[in-house]
Amino acid sequence: MSDSPKPTRPAIANQDEVAPTETAQGRHRYTRRLLGAAAGGRQLGCSHMIVPPGAVSFPFHFHTANEEAIYVLAGRGTLRLGDQRVPVRPGDWIALPCGPAHAHQLVNDGDAPLVYLCISTLIPVEIAVYPDSNKIGVFAAPPGGGIADRYLRKWVRGDVEVDYWDGEPAALPSAEE
Repeated sequence: MSDSPKPTRPAIANQDEVAPTETAQGRHRYTRRLLGAAAGGRQLGCSHMIVPPGAVSFPFHFHTANEEAIYVLAGRGTLRLGDQRVPVRPGDWIALPCGPAHAHQLVNDGDAPLVYLCISTLIPVEIAVYPDSNKIGVFAAPPGGGIADRYLRKWVRGDVEVDYWDGEPAALPSAEE
């Protein structure tokens, strides 16, 4: 399903053999390697992440279907978790269950790269909520598919609500009524 590279050894992906992707949008800057996909993972994903000093990882968000965990390998930073700010350092395991109480974001406020593994379940239909920007992200992939396999990726502003029947042609009253 995915165009992830085939592991050179069955079920094993070495980070040096997985092509990195770079993201840079304002202070959001990181390098990511999709280790789980490269090793052939179907229900559990793992990304090797590097966030440079002064940068922020992903926008502040929480998941409604997929649970995440972070294991800090190197560097120091601050975990924004709900209304809290918690310092993180190498050896920290961070559990991020679903729901608003676990909205999260990592900030590298240290002077060295913040390096961590981000592990997550890969439930193919997911809704993510972004409290800072009042957005909702809707995602879907086929069973066993990962990020690269998503056929639906849509972000909508959370304050626009419509009725279930809104825009449905067959739901409009007919001229005979």
